[in-house]
Amino acid sequence: MAKNQNKKKNAQLVLRLNKELRDRFVEACHDLDTSAAREVRRFIKKFLKRYDNGEFDE
Repeated sequence: MAKNQNKKKNAQLVLRLNKELRDRFVEACHDLDTSAAREVRRFIKKFLKRYDNGEFDE
């Protein structure tokens, strides 16, 4: 079984951004053979790892 395959995704994060930015992001993800949702999850995980390591402390 894949690393995170057994963890259920049971929450949503809704955000608003302008259509041009969203469309460019989705297109870039498509070009890279990934999904927007996957890349946002990847960003969140990396961000939290940096946060947990104290990279945002002053």
